[in-house]
Amino acid sequence: MKKDLGIHLAIFVLLMVSLPGVASPQQIEKKDCMFLSSLHYTASGMGYWYDKSNGGLEAVTGIPYSELSCKNCHVSSCDDCHKTEADGKATYSTKFARDQAMCLKCHAREASMMKIDKLENHEDVHVLAGMQCMDCHTGRDVHGNGTVYASMKQVGALTPKCEGCHEKIAQTTSHTVHAEKLDCNACHVRQVVSCTNCHFETLVKTGKRVAVPVSGWVFLMNSNGKATSANMQTFVAQGNNTFLMFAPQFSHSVMKCGRTCEECHATEVVAEAKSGKVRLLWLDSSGVQHARGVIPVPSGAKYELVFQNHQDGKWSVIENPAEPPIHFAGYGTPLSGAQLEKLARVERGK
Repeated sequence: MKKDLGIHLAIFVLLMVSLPGVASPQQIEKKDCMFLSSLHYTASGMGYWYDKSNGGLEAVTGIPYSELSCKNCHVSSCDDCHKTEADGKATYSTKFARDQAMCLKCHAREASMMKIDKLENHEDVHVLAGMQCMDCHTGRDVHGNGTVYASMKQVGALTPKCEGCHEKIAQTTSHTVHAEKLDCNACHVRQVVSCTNCHFETLVKTGKRVAVPVSGWVFLMNSNGKATSANMQTFVAQGNNTFLMFAPQFSHSVMKCGRTCEECHATEVVAEAKSGKVRLLWLDSSGVQHARGVIPVPSGAKYELVFQNHQDGKWSVIENPAEPPIHFAGYGTPLSGAQLEKLARVERGK
């Protein structure tokens, strides 16, 4: 009897697999599962900005993205986020997957930013309100919508917008003047944390990332027709070749009240930008220093930087490094001359 039951079960499984429209796990295609097109699964964002055809870091390293361990940084299956244990047995949990700790396991830059803000006693306004990632992000952001996006910076890839909750915007002078010119992030994101001196050779040899984090600043560049908050990243590749990248970034370091006019307009760093050279990182008697506050990213500017090599667990300054190629990634573009002129004006308002 047991033998007959086993035979019948085997026949049933074979029939189910062979029936039209019923796929085995190995046969599941993107058209049948939106998750297979999601950025969490494809991790295509990193490959997109790295690709030499887009002006990315590969132009300096000469190593294809397919040969880097970065390509493994993706969510391979539902188990990665949903699998947990209950009563000693494996189970699936939506609640477990929605917990912020799950998101921050991979999204290390945001975890770092939140930690810095807490230490500096000015946490993100949403964090203070008890909100978590999934209060703004949706299942569509996580699981995809069937569209293959090259980057999370691409229009349509992510759904959250400030206006989704903040339907009524106070008619202050700042909001009126900047209405169609600035994204909310440009004034309300306090700071970003940047990875400087990302040491590419260590990544290739060990699969580990080493860099020097810098915070206390935020950059301004254009994205989707408006000036918005942005970030920078510098790299040191084999042979001490260097690379500088700028990209739009919404950092989870949001202030309830936006910046004052004086924090953006007619500042020392704006004057530097107008002169064509901006000091971002420099050396003095106490070590490496960095600019602070709002830093415009104009077209054609050169940047003063400090590049360091990493060897045997120690950093050492590279003397007279070559000027790095500059890459504008994530669908971002530099500020125009007209935008820089407006930043150079002395403004007053509320």
